[in-house]
Amino acid sequence: MVSRLPVKIDPRLLVGTETSDDAGVYQLSEDTALIQTLDFFTPIIDSAYDFGRIAAANALSDVYAMGGEPLTAMNIVCFPADELPEKVLEETLAGGLEVIHAAGAALVGGHSVDDKELKYGLSVTGLVHPERIWTNSGAAAGDRIILTKPLGTGVLATAVKGRMAGEQATAELIAVTTALNRDAALAARPFEPRACTDVTGFGLAGHLLEMARASQKTITLSLAQVPVIQSALEFARMGFFPAGAYGNKAFFSPSVTVAEDIDAIRADLLFDPQTSGGLLLCLAEPAASELVAALQEKGLSACIIGDVCGPDSCGSLRVEP
Repeated sequence: MVSRLPVKIDPRLLVGTETSDDAGVYQLSEDTALIQTLDFFTPIIDSAYDFGRIAAANALSDVYAMGGEPLTAMNIVCFPADELPEKVLEETLAGGLEVIHAAGAALVGGHSVDDKELKYGLSVTGLVHPERIWTNSGAAAGDRIILTKPLGTGVLATAVKGRMAGEQATAELIAVTTALNRDAALAARPFEPRACTDVTGFGLAGHLLEMARASQKTITLSLAQVPVIQSALEFARMGFFPAGAYGNKAFFSPSVTVAEDIDAIRADLLFDPQTSGGLLLCLAEPAASELVAALQEKGLSACIIGDVCGPDSCGSLRVEP
């Protein structure tokens, strides 16, 4: 729909809607560009405070995925005032504020509406140097692909909603989704990644495909190397996939080739919609291996999961064992 809108062309708009990138980037001066993004969604967990933390980390992630630093944030709130106590909203906003402050950003306001269902998120503004923007379109043949967080948050959230996840699984979900991508982005900057995006609602396969299409390359993924939350894998084998996973698979499968004798459940987890997922970073060797070592020293479950291959005008993804 956006592609059919008469969007004004502005030479100062460095990143727009063309490549389905994580945020827009607008040049202000020779050495400063503005990053703008927003994201909000319904609760994936019972705790209002943790929901606020998760939603804030998820929204802030897009700025890190563009190579920038968050500057300001504004709350986006839909709240059923006649159905939920005000304390729920207070705790949600408090959780969000904790993560905003952890990111070094300032809360400058927001907007709320009375709605039938609780929704919360942020509109985030960040800064980046115009010559150091990370996009999803710069992947080059021979690059290795790094993922900085494990998969499975969509499956875990479904198990939590179904009252099947215990305290440990719930704690795993909270730990992964509230972790800012700040440390990963800061560690990656000296290595100057050629391309970057984060893994969110389209799942790992969807966001890899967006990168492949924007970069006009084929990407090969090694399924055995993809980190997965162990409890999420167990719930996946029990069938706790969210509806979004099936939608992602139906939409992206025509561009995905899966090798024979692949673990079908692990393959389906590639389409699991993630909340506040990790960064996907493309670098040549030896920088890729050096960055993985640096990220692992910080306690991140980062690893090389695939490679950027030859030219492909349409962009495609191959899943190998």
